[in-house]
Amino acid sequence: MFSDILTLDTYNTLLVVMAAIALVVFVALYFVEAGYGYLFNPKFGRPIPNKIAWVLMECPVFFVMAALWWLSPAKTEAAPLVLFIVFQAHYFQRSFIFPMLIRGRSKMPIGIMLMGAVFNTLNAIMQGGWIFYYGPAMGYYDGWMAKPYIYIGIAVFLFGFITNLHSDYIIRHLRKEGDTKHYIPMGGMFRYVSSANYFGEFMEWVGFAIASWSWAGVVFAMWTFANLGPRSASLYKRYEREFGEEFTSLGRKRIIPFIY
Repeated sequence: MFSDILTLDTYNTLLVVMAAIALVVFVALYFVEAGYGYLFNPKFGRPIPNKIAWVLMECPVFFVMAALWWLSPAKTEAAPLVLFIVFQAHYFQRSFIFPMLIRGRSKMPIGIMLMGAVFNTLNAIMQGGWIFYYGPAMGYYDGWMAKPYIYIGIAVFLFGFITNLHSDYIIRHLRKEGDTKHYIPMGGMFRYVSSANYFGEFMEWVGFAIASWSWAGVVFAMWTFANLGPRSASLYKRYEREFGEEFTSLGRKRIIPFIY
């Protein structure tokens, strides 16, 4: 039984520690860029092909979450099942579809991949622990489908999911095969922010936090912004340096439309 291995007190301590680390990461990433993608930096370890790196980094959360759901006595309850499907929809796409769509021969430092895999595994424990074990044991999700949280949260999640997919599509099609130039993304939510794909992903996990109405969901949303907020600021600076007034005249924010 999951709760026999990880007691509720230990689980709550994990949430507090992860929230505190998220704040540290948020500050640190304004001084040290996470060196992958457009911000690639080999100091984070040996480069490995992006497609392989993304699969290895993202699939642990998919499989750990699936195992926690399958072993749970609450796996057929409506609310945990719906939250499981929503969560897994993102990570199936991120683990097995998104990597296969990556164009070019870009690489990711192995250090970034390993850090991502560790976080994803811990996140599966945080989300699955609450949704499949602690929450149901307390009767927290009894009658949940008659409450507004899950419907509002899923609507926000779907908005973020669609925004993320569309923004990734725009980025993938900026260059033709063999072209190595950089271009400014246009269209969709890129009209408002320079990192529309990150905005979409952040909205997904804000929506999930609302749908699950849990501290675990809040901590995950915090981690998402702690990682993507500073990265969006770094990308904004890169666009400024590379494109100058062509970029700044667009009047975009970094990750949150009209705000930041």
